[in-house]
Amino acid sequence: MPAQRPACLVLVRHAQSARNVAKKGNAFFLDDESRKAVQGIADHHVPITDDGRRQAEVTGRALRAEFGAFDYVYHSGYRRTQETAEHLLAAYTPQERESMRVRHHLFLRERDAGWTYDMTTAEAGAAFPWLQGYWDTFGRFFARPPGGESFADVAERVYLFLGMLFRDRAQQRVLVVSHGGTLRVFRHLLERWTPDEFVARWDTEPVANCAVTSYTFDPDAGRLLIRTLNAVHWQRVAGGGEAQTA
Repeated sequence: MPAQRPACLVLVRHAQSARNVAKKGNAFFLDDESRKAVQGIADHHVPITDDGRRQAEVTGRALRAEFGAFDYVYHSGYRRTQETAEHLLAAYTPQERESMRVRHHLFLRERDAGWTYDMTTAEAGAAFPWLQGYWDTFGRFFARPPGGESFADVAERVYLFLGMLFRDRAQQRVLVVSHGGTLRVFRHLLERWTPDEFVARWDTEPVANCAVTSYTFDPDAGRLLIRTLNAVHWQRVAGGGEAQTA
């Protein structure tokens, strides 16, 4: 029996969000002033910015030109991925949008940052003085933020999501709009990385806002093989702004 896989799987990170701007690529907020604009906003309610909307619109035009219409479009259900998907699909005609089924799926959500979600660097250090040592020992893949998820935990739900795609979306064209860490986990599973490879590639293969990674099914290999890696179409357009990779 031939392998059951989508014909094409395209992964897109959400557009620039308000927290991307506030955190400036850092693990925690630098100080109370930088946190003010987004403090108290739950992760699933964080919106994209005006620059983010433009990023998504440019990326949508590139997706339509390269891949055409998709059979299914999935996002995490978080506001920033839903808004990104809407602006990506704005590049398509009404008839094309009507043909594409858009679904949200919580298995695509961002890693839960736990109790440190709204903390500054100083606050996290004071509340959890052992955290950096723990992180250094276990590494980015297995370490859990206090009260949150490790990327190994995220891999469990992404594995289940991929199983659904393999079962229900065989030979179809699928677009997934998700989060930077979650999309790295997709690569970990699809490209069969070890946990150490996951850590090594984190800094060397950044995932900018609206970065596009794609896979096509290779019948000889019996699996999805990478075709495009972290292509950032909006950076080629004048006035695109700076990519956020956190």
